[in-house]
Amino acid sequence: MTVAALTIVRATPSTRLGLVFIASLVAGLLSAPLWATTDALRLLIDIFLYVALACLWNFLAGYAGLVSVGQQAFVGLGGYGLFALSAKAGIPPLLCVPIVGLAAALLSIPIAGLLFRLRGAYFAIGSWVVAEVFRLSAILLTPLGGGSGMSLPARIAQSVGRAPHDRFVAVYWTALALLLGILVIIFLALRSRTGLALTAIRDNELAARSNGVNVGRTKLIVYVATAFGTAMIGALIFLQRLRISPDAAFSVNDWTALVIFMVVIGGLGSFEGPILGALIYFLLRETLANLGPTYLMVLGAVAILVMLLAPRGLWGLVRSRWQIQLLPLQLRVIPLTKH
Repeated sequence: MTVAALTIVRATPSTRLGLVFIASLVAGLLSAPLWATTDALRLLIDIFLYVALACLWNFLAGYAGLVSVGQQAFVGLGGYGLFALSAKAGIPPLLCVPIVGLAAALLSIPIAGLLFRLRGAYFAIGSWVVAEVFRLSAILLTPLGGGSGMSLPARIAQSVGRAPHDRFVAVYWTALALLLGILVIIFLALRSRTGLALTAIRDNELAARSNGVNVGRTKLIVYVATAFGTAMIGALIFLQRLRISPDAAFSVNDWTALVIFMVVIGGLGSFEGPILGALIYFLLRETLANLGPTYLMVLGAVAILVMLLAPRGLWGLVRSRWQIQLLPLQLRVIPLTKH
């Protein structure tokens, strides 16, 4: 048997099976309000929102090379924006979600103008400083409760759903739609010219510049898009919780450190990796959370083991060993053979 020629394909048998699996999964999630309890819906909402946060952070750091530890700034902005618009301006809470996303996207432009002057660790520290400035500013917002925060008025919560289950169903639909929208946008972006530019920037930023890639504009697009999605996620997080405070809204542990953990163990710079990492995190949380401090030690041990044994993350290990690709994202070279 000799190799006669090579062909380039995007879809593979594993990709076709992956698309069938994804379609079945989405169909099952769409029917969840028909059979799931309130507690199950609450857990699914948490999973959706954390998966979305992980995918957005991976899009920012894994593809654009912007390693931010200050994404909690936009989570908090989204949460406080929803509380301000719904409780003080009387705007329906679910309508506030895209509004706060647009506001955060506009605000991220001058923030990017400041942070993009920094490189590497300085950028990461600068993003955290910006988030801290927002947290301290929220403490001074006495109309929104100041340092102790505020609860969403009952009439506002009831406008989403009269009963708690009805409210969780409404938030569930919104969170699922937001997650699917974010995944589709990231997928299409990675298959576009912007995706090629991001791949070039990730591999070698200097070489990308020399080949005509507008690095600054590409990074700005990703940063603004990530701020837009992250703020909407933040709005849904605190709409579900019905209470907000500066420490909770701008928590680096909840909205950045855990997200980085998910992306690292799943696989930085891969589409499927953050999703896998988020699912592993929730599996560990639901089974080990009652162990107290031991739970956090287990999370740290898992992260260290994955970084040592699978530097490209668990999905990178799976993909390299079994050549699995769930989505038609990357091109593959397949030999054509003849007997």
